[in-house]
Amino acid sequence: MKGKACYTLFFASLLLCACKRGRTKGEKYRTIIDKIQARSKNYHGVSISSDRYITGQTIAVTENSRTFSIPERKSQITSYACTACHTKPLKEMQGKGFKSAHWDIKLQHADSQTMRCTTCHDMTNPDRLKSLTGEPIDFNRSYRLCSQCHAKQFEDWVGGAHGKRGGGWAPPRVSMTCVNCHNPHKPRFESRWPARYNTQKVEESK
Repeated sequence: MKGKACYTLFFASLLLCACKRGRTKGEKYRTIIDKIQARSKNYHGVSISSDRYITGQTIAVTENSRTFSIPERKSQITSYACTACHTKPLKEMQGKGFKSAHWDIKLQHADSQTMRCTTCHDMTNPDRLKSLTGEPIDFNRSYRLCSQCHAKQFEDWVGGAHGKRGGGWAPPRVSMTCVNCHNPHKPRFESRWPARYNTQKVEESK
């Protein structure tokens, strides 16, 4: 017990010395915690910002109590608004007299028994997407569509661990959405060679 009491007394004296050493004239702290709280009373965070590095139009979104910005999407879609061409129901537009549309898109996202165009696109209002239950989803918030099947990736994205930041790591946070990196019709990344690789055989020095 004597040894334990000695250790306690020793550490208490060290703590007291540390507090005294950190004081300036007129300051009195009982503990290190008191000192930290007193010194940080007027601290309002970092002064650096990513504002000047953010390019393009952004919109604010709130998911799982986290608010951050994402790139505005609809102005980047060259064929939006869809109703500029979809002036009639889809069945009436298919057939003779109508030019073949979206010929360059081949859906490679799950199999045809699981997913087709109308799984995500709302044919009653082509200017929006729809959830699996038929709820409307704005094109600017297409990540909500992806979250239905890719819940783990969505949670990581909301937390900031998945996807790419726009601007920088300092606030304010701007995160690229799923479609900024993945082609929604063909989301798998293609395998490719590195942009630069060693083509010379160099003998190692002995």
